[in-house]
Amino acid sequence: MKSIREFLKVESLQGKSFADVGAGSGIDSLAAFKLGASEITSFDYDGNCVSCCQSLWEKAGKPPHWKIMEGSALDEPFMRSLGQFDVVYSWGVLHHTGNMWKAIENTLKLVKPGGVFFLAIYNKADGFALYPDGRFGPSSFWLLEKKIYTSLPWFLQNIIDYIVMGILFLFYILTLHNPFKVIRDHQLYFNKGMPWRINIKDWLGGYPYEYATVQEIFTFAKQRGFSLENLTCNNGLLNNEFLLKRQV
Repeated sequence: MKSIREFLKVESLQGKSFADVGAGSGIDSLAAFKLGASEITSFDYDGNCVSCCQSLWEKAGKPPHWKIMEGSALDEPFMRSLGQFDVVYSWGVLHHTGNMWKAIENTLKLVKPGGVFFLAIYNKADGFALYPDGRFGPSSFWLLEKKIYTSLPWFLQNIIDYIVMGILFLFYILTLHNPFKVIRDHQLYFNKGMPWRINIKDWLGGYPYEYATVQEIFTFAKQRGFSLENLTCNNGLLNNEFLLKRQV
């Protein structure tokens, strides 16, 4: 994944308001705080994520201009109550809401005229290729797999987790890659330091699950008055990253 500063092509966020939609652990909100954002609003649907984000807020010295809330991107009255922001950020979140397009539309409305939206959404893959992260096949296969996996009892999910981890570890060795380096690099560059076991569980679970092509996201945003300012895309199952600017 690209860092906020790298993708926005800025040195700081001084004087900018920042909304973190689906803040998770709060690590990206913390990054915005360190980049000098003048106002930060972080929210997540999951109360555990809100608590984790609050923990980072406390470690940062409880800055008064950083507000943390519990809420959903699908809740239109809640979203309207937040106001608008110079920078809106949602990385790898809205495709897990169960209604991705509504969630994207609600989040686009948070962007001020002239502001930007840093969005990451799973790519729609149609082929049966083997991808660098060890996964394979089309997005439709993973939709079915995730639906089945999340319907299983937790102990069966855990067994499957370890079987998949073992297969991947062996795959890395057989393809002459250092498995420890592959795992470390994937954690650092794609999953914000997420432990490998949790990352595997996210691959196998992570349901609801939706995806879109670059063209679908671009067209949807353009119809709502946004232009594409930056893009990172892939041919696999990872996230495509979009920087969308709201026209004045």
